[in-house]
Amino acid sequence: MKIIVAETSGFCFGVEKAVEKVYAQLGQGPLYTYGPIIHNRSVVEDLESKGVRIIHDLKELGTSPKGTILIRSHGVSKAEMDAMTGSGFRVVDATCPYVKKIHRVVERCSRLGDGVIIAGDENHPEVAGIKGWSAVPVYYATDEGDLDKLPLEEGKEYCIVAQTTFNYEKYQRILKKLQNFPIRVIMNETVCQATEDRQKEAEKLAGMVDKMIVVGGKNSSNTQKLYEICKSRCAQTYHIETIDDLVLNVFSESDIIGITAGASTPKNIIEEVILHVRNATEF
Repeated sequence: MKIIVAETSGFCFGVEKAVEKVYAQLGQGPLYTYGPIIHNRSVVEDLESKGVRIIHDLKELGTSPKGTILIRSHGVSKAEMDAMTGSGFRVVDATCPYVKKIHRVVERCSRLGDGVIIAGDENHPEVAGIKGWSAVPVYYATDEGDLDKLPLEEGKEYCIVAQTTFNYEKYQRILKKLQNFPIRVIMNETVCQATEDRQKEAEKLAGMVDKMIVVGGKNSSNTQKLYEICKSRCAQTYHIETIDDLVLNVFSESDIIGITAGASTPKNIIEEVILHVRNATEF
């Protein structure tokens, strides 16, 4: 058996910094995160075991002991940011710098334009946060076909941005199609470079192997996109969260196996998967 691990697998810069920040706050009084710090069950459960409490609604702060509230890498809306800073809680902002950049772009463009288009998952927390920095209507597109359904008005000006973990190739197709609309468009390349590199490497690797394993949270947007990309190149692609999800009898000693992982997957989980797959074929 040969196992090839993608070089760009595991924590991205933004997630790594957010996780470091929350662990650095432990032992300094009540600590809350606004939503799970990352889409990884093992990390979230470890933090909860150490006393970190997840806040899902800012109204909960009114009945909680004063302490520190940490904003995760996905970021928040302007209204949520204002509510937190005015709550009397200490705020630690772990928003990814690339997400922060999108907030600034949307805030600026919405003062001058007529609408904002976000390429991404409308229900994802990062996208919800981005929407909250716009003063004009916001529209969503998950592929180029969605553009035909949007009520874009001829001659008006629209700004388009993408969720940082959006499929890079899909976004390029959306931008290309938008050029055919009778509107003015301010185009912004906001897919994170690390996401783009990770997706391209995963696609290349999936085309070289017999079987592909994608490691990451089931509710992780970037992991799901990696799975879709790999599945398009390698029919036997498996999306797992931990070694407990591995079905080992699908692997054989003659296989070439590729492994990649989402941006919220810790290094130790990737290493466990590698070891488990390797050991399983030795018996």
